Amino acid sequence: MAKTIVVKQVGSPIRRPADQRATLIGLGLNKMNRTRELEDTPSIRGMVRKVSHMVEIIEERD
Repeated sequence: MAKTIVVKQVGSPIRRPADQRATLIGLGLNKMNRTRELEDTPSIRGMVRKVSHMVEIIEERD
């Protein structure tokens, strides 16, 4: 089974650039305090790093 990470949105996309909003939507997050379990791949990690001021990684699962 692939590794996964649980990501939670903690910041608002209001007054943020359009590409950061699109990154949140790409991660499946669009409202405050929503969580998603995503596959731990380099592309997902890059997306999380791009919006790291609006999301936090809650858990890493094997």
